[in-house]
Amino acid sequence: MRITPRRMILIALFAALTAVGAFIRIPMGTLNFTLQVFFCLLAGMLLGPVDGALSQALYILIGLVGIPIFTQGGGPGYVLMPSFGYLLGMIPCAYLVGLISRVPDAKLPRMMIGAGAGILSIYIVGVPYLYFMFNAFTGSMTFTTALWSGMVIFLPMDIAKGVLAALVTLMVRRRLPQGLK
Repeated sequence: MRITPRRMILIALFAALTAVGAFIRIPMGTLNFTLQVFFCLLAGMLLGPVDGALSQALYILIGLVGIPIFTQGGGPGYVLMPSFGYLLGMIPCAYLVGLISRVPDAKLPRMMIGAGAGILSIYIVGVPYLYFMFNAFTGSMTFTTALWSGMVIFLPMDIAKGVLAALVTLMVRRRLPQGLK
């Protein structure tokens, strides 16, 4: 698969959209939800597994270089943040979503399965990272607490983002039958 200017632009576009999504906050009581996961899911659904994952890797790389595009800044020290595992999980998320939902004429159920697999991959990487980082420095978190505070309370909103990403993808595919490629 050749890297073309079009592919580079689309990969960069979805890295930028994910960065913008980090700063779009949806207040829900005491929690704020961002749209990073939404744009990560869209990247996989619209760009496919490889380019979707590359867009998320680019987003993380730009943030680690020091550009403050993560919700709490950026820089190499961000790897010590307990939430960094969720960012790492966005790479396999976009890949899985693209792999499952990028088949020709994929319908909503298949896209939702892809979104579910992608969201699960974020949690599979993010929750243990959260648990490890809290316990490496403070020793103050049980794994049950990590599951609750790092997954359970966010899951309903992430499922809603998956539904929205699938619906947006279906609309884009109707308007651009050849897709973004």
